[in-house]
Amino acid sequence: MPLHSEKRLNKLKAQLIEIAGNENVDDTTSGRLVYSYDATPNFQALPEIVVAPRTAEEVAAILKLCGETSTPVYTRGSGTNLCADTCPLKGGIVLLMKHLNKILELDRENLTITVQPGTITKEISDLVEKDDLFYPPDPSSMKISTIGGNLAENSGGLRGLKYGVTKDYVMALQVALPNGELIRTGGKLTKDVAGYDLTHLFVGSEGTLGVITEATLKLIPKPESQKTILALYQDIEAAGRSVSAIIAHKMIPVTLEFLDQDTIKAVEDFAHIGLPTNVKAILLIVQDGPKEIVDRDIHKIAEICRGEQAVDVRLASSAEEAEELATARRSALSALARLKPTTILEDATVPRSEIAAMVRAIAEVAQKYQVRISTFGHAGDGNLHPTCLTDARDEDEMNRVEEAFAEIFEKAIELGGTLTGEHGVGVTKAPYLEWKLGKAGMEVMRGIKQAIDPNGIMNPGKVFADKAKQRMVTVK
Repeated sequence: MPLHSEKRLNKLKAQLIEIAGNENVDDTTSGRLVYSYDATPNFQALPEIVVAPRTAEEVAAILKLCGETSTPVYTRGSGTNLCADTCPLKGGIVLLMKHLNKILELDRENLTITVQPGTITKEISDLVEKDDLFYPPDPSSMKISTIGGNLAENSGGLRGLKYGVTKDYVMALQVALPNGELIRTGGKLTKDVAGYDLTHLFVGSEGTLGVITEATLKLIPKPESQKTILALYQDIEAAGRSVSAIIAHKMIPVTLEFLDQDTIKAVEDFAHIGLPTNVKAILLIVQDGPKEIVDRDIHKIAEICRGEQAVDVRLASSAEEAEELATARRSALSALARLKPTTILEDATVPRSEIAAMVRAIAEVAQKYQVRISTFGHAGDGNLHPTCLTDARDEDEMNRVEEAFAEIFEKAIELGGTLTGEHGVGVTKAPYLEWKLGKAGMEVMRGIKQAIDPNGIMNPGKVFADKAKQRMVTVK
């Protein structure tokens, strides 16, 4: 349903053309259709106009115009998010960041890189590694996802256990506010406590507060060596216990990934790299750093896994094999998506010590609701990805899927965890957010939103649900 009459829409289009140029404004059906959905299943809505600004100043001018005309704004990168955050559910405009895709500065002296939001994540990693530097955040979609999307969702990745997530590497931002002003936050500083931490307020805000138009990211020295092992299990809970045991022995691997048998079979069928499909679970474990420390840690980790009933522990024989294993893990969602018409991936997260309990709970929920759920994820930081293979055309099954995930979210919170570790709230988890934050926490967030975006034009319909899901949740 259009928000504007044809006359007002034509006027808005003319004003947008004046700001961004005729070639960067598209109101054709085909042009709008491309940006009517993202990677989230079962969400689609046409925007009224798609506009691709060329500068931060143009972004600010567009936001000012949209505020004056009460036009919703949905900022868009590559659309790889999994919570419907870039789906324009209330029409308005899609603000496409494809022109703001430049790497502006690599500062070797201060170990920072300054980029525009449309820059592809892997381009940043590849560039800095040529200088023996390292940008650790590595979401599975890094070959196509933009850094602006990573910032909006506070994306994680396979290296999050040791190195943290996107927010841990953000030093400064330029942000266009809904009133049309441009502000700068932070700087190339190790210490800065002047006022509220606005930088990290915008990181993870899912496009609901403003538009990030530039980011300065922290870099670290590239680790000198790395080793990868696979630990194989016939008992899923033993794999979960191994995760807790490794951390309890005061070792923090770079990567500590879990794949259940269903996921292993799908990935092997997709990647053909020789994964053993006859085991119930695999842990993919990577350590990096000085060679002598890596050798020591990998040996000890292998011992711990064997002590927790691993039936075999295999060391990758070369850097190429290690990269193949990591690439195969990154392909898990794509591999599973080939099996059924609809794939719904979530990211319930618990404390590391509760991994075994959470894995067991997911299996019990799947059996209870008679749905197929494959589980993989970043087990080392407690971030599991229960993935339901289903068919959106089966209404009865989809109802059971929703109930199953609600129970999984409830269990995660009960175990001291959260609804989402890296995918964001968006639309899909908005009804459940109050379970985690409580009414008072939601009111604080609404107050921040109202102060910065009083007209509610920034990504409306996301994060804040009209009504919370009603369910009793006992939080430890």
